[in-house]
Amino acid sequence: MKHNRFKGVGVALVTPFRDGKIDFDALEKVIEHVIAGGVDYLVSLGTTGESVTLDQEEKHAVLDFTIKVNAGRLPIVAGFGGNDTRQLIKEIQAYHFKGIDAILSSSPAYNKPTQEGIYQHYMKLDAESPRPIIAYNVPGRTSSNITADTMLALAHDSKNIFAVKEASADMSQGAAIIKHRPKDFLVISGDDPTALPLVSMGGDGVISVIANALPKEFCPAIQSALQGDFKTAAKHHIQLSGVHKWLYADGNPAGVKAAMEMMGICSRETRLPLVPVGKKVYEGLKNELIDLGIIVPDDAIA
Repeated sequence: MKHNRFKGVGVALVTPFRDGKIDFDALEKVIEHVIAGGVDYLVSLGTTGESVTLDQEEKHAVLDFTIKVNAGRLPIVAGFGGNDTRQLIKEIQAYHFKGIDAILSSSPAYNKPTQEGIYQHYMKLDAESPRPIIAYNVPGRTSSNITADTMLALAHDSKNIFAVKEASADMSQGAAIIKHRPKDFLVISGDDPTALPLVSMGGDGVISVIANALPKEFCPAIQSALQGDFKTAAKHHIQLSGVHKWLYADGNPAGVKAAMEMMGICSRETRLPLVPVGKKVYEGLKNELIDLGIIVPDDAIA
């Protein structure tokens, strides 16, 4: 029960940029926006935060700033991952972790380890981590899947791995983990469009992208489902179905940053090799936000 504060909606915070540098004023606006919107916890330096294009000094600065602005209001999860287990341990050892409640760590990308390699990687991290760990399975980015059997082995054998962020969108895999997991082990969706189906099977929430822009509109779907009110949950889920189409069409976080620029929260600027969304996606996303009443047409702006 000690990890119940990670049930519900976590938000994978974007890292705003302005002229190539981190825009800390905008980051403060993002943090205040999502907290006011009802999210349950913050996730810093995830994929959505473009952490792979931040150097170590920038990563520490983002974490320290997020801790300061949050001021203890919500739990904070820090993203630490990589495909070199030794280097990952060194990076973790180089940070103080004061004000950080858990670590989110994606499975190694590019070198495509076997299931045994993935298992050993996480068990090494488990032995060295100063905080509880959420394992992160995102095959679309890593090109390797953490199978249900491997995830369940980690759940049973580790002392610090208390949850998985399951972003495979494979409902059969999610169901298998939910069915055989240890008591109190959390199964958290990492895929907004399929988060509600996972929760309906017994999942524990989501670490969300769309909640950066639309926390008030998105959170009720997951929070209602966790309370067993699936009618209300479905209403909110369907309301945002059109937004999801455009939000990821040109990649993440380009889509959600475009939405946030339209809403006056932060710039849509990304760091290479990511680029902002194209005109077609921008216009499609804008039309969906207009239909939802989130923004007004350009000609309606005084």
